Amino acid sequence: MIPVAVNNLTVAYHRKPVLQEVGFEVPEGKLIGIIGPNGAGKSTLIKAVLGLIPSASGEVEIYGDSYKKQRKRVGYVPQRGSVDWDFPTNALDVVLMGRYGHVGWMKRPGKKDIAFAKECLNKVGMLDFADRQISQLSGGQQQRVFLARALAQDADVYFMDEPFVGVDAATEKAIISLLNELKARKKTVLVVHHDLQTVEEYFDWVLLLNLRKIAFGPTGEVFNMENLQKTYGGRLTFLQDQQVLVDETKQE
Repeated sequence: MIPVAVNNLTVAYHRKPVLQEVGFEVPEGKLIGIIGPNGAGKSTLIKAVLGLIPSASGEVEIYGDSYKKQRKRVGYVPQRGSVDWDFPTNALDVVLMGRYGHVGWMKRPGKKDIAFAKECLNKVGMLDFADRQISQLSGGQQQRVFLARALAQDADVYFMDEPFVGVDAATEKAIISLLNELKARKKTVLVVHHDLQTVEEYFDWVLLLNLRKIAFGPTGEVFNMENLQKTYGGRLTFLQDQQVLVDETKQE
């Protein structure tokens, strides 16, 4: 069954479309990069799929049903900048929040849930910080905690909104290791990503987005200069001598 199917999804802010008739079907067990310039609607797409913002039209199915009915099968890592890191809680409690879909909001996580949450923290190298207040963690450490929370959801499909932004090299390596582990377990992961230089290395499939879907498919087939020019226009520079792609929107 198809993990994520988006059909003619349109989202508008103050009657101005920010996503227009976007449609695609995600294959199972793939790492999928969502790329495009600033303001292209990448984060909006994820939020609309998850029902966090209303859509003007279109349909979204998660494993053949609505997100509300399939919520337990979905994990979400939001942008780190959208989180209140001053909230008085420690790393373990944040990860345990990922278990509420399984135990229910009115019940306390049991011993098995706590053990599983610690296992998730260990996978991202943060077990030693389980009792640390999240406000006392570095940016990279905070991102790892949120990845552990998503792992604790034990989902089948994951949405990650710019998990690599503002993290150190060690955290980026930990994230990639985690993504590959999820893929090995036949999980499906969609990642909003900015660094064009690592797209081919990190992702099996790519969605190129700029208000509309420009291209979607295996990275080797659709991640090419023709589609990148359609996606970024004049904001894309190709340094032929060094074979490096530069997204100039990152400098805005």
